[in-house]
Amino acid sequence: PSISQHAKAIVYAWWLGLEAGPALADVLTGVYTPSGRLPMTFPRSEGQIPIYYNYLNTGRPAQSDDHVFYVSAYNDIPNSPQYAFGHGLSYTTFTYSNVRLSDTLMSGQGKIRIQVDIHNTGSIAGTETVQLYIRDQVASLSRPMKQLKDFQQVKLKPNETKTISFTIDRDKLSFYNEQLKWVAEPGAFDIMIGASARDIRYTKVIRLIR
Repeated sequence: PSISQHAKAIVYAWWLGLEAGPALADVLTGVYTPSGRLPMTFPRSEGQIPIYYNYLNTGRPAQSDDHVFYVSAYNDIPNSPQYAFGHGLSYTTFTYSNVRLSDTLMSGQGKIRIQVDIHNTGSIAGTETVQLYIRDQVASLSRPMKQLKDFQQVKLKPNETKTISFTIDRDKLSFYNEQLKWVAEPGAFDIMIGASARDIRYTKVIRLIR
């Protein structure tokens, strides 16, 4: 937190090997527009560990970082992480719009397509990582609040728009049940499109029927 309060951006380079110097120089000087996304959740404090985006629901969920009584929240820091799973910055900006579903009901081995328009609103070219998360609203076992099920990277020139399409099938809605069988149980599912686990731009609901 002490660094993030004073820096507009942080370059977390991991282990880049022999080409670390040229790679970092290209990013810092703007030769290359960064497009990486975090494969893990960064906590604000070690007291938040373990912290991860695909947690199970609690009996008293906190809906925001504002402290209120009778919710599962910290008293001294926000519940949210310092940087969420899937988070990343760029030298340009992107907008999401016109999310549409091919259907809201899926049966048998049917499939549903979800599409979203991504627009580069900045002045330079860049790459956006569009992420698809799914939540099973009610199941025979507790299910995560969201799970990353797919993602796509799209390269866009300034003021360019492209349509990203995801296909939702039974496999994306399935999990291992109490008998360790890979099943998709009928019910409602939240389909979320966003730029990170915390930056969800749109949520649609579909229903799986037998």
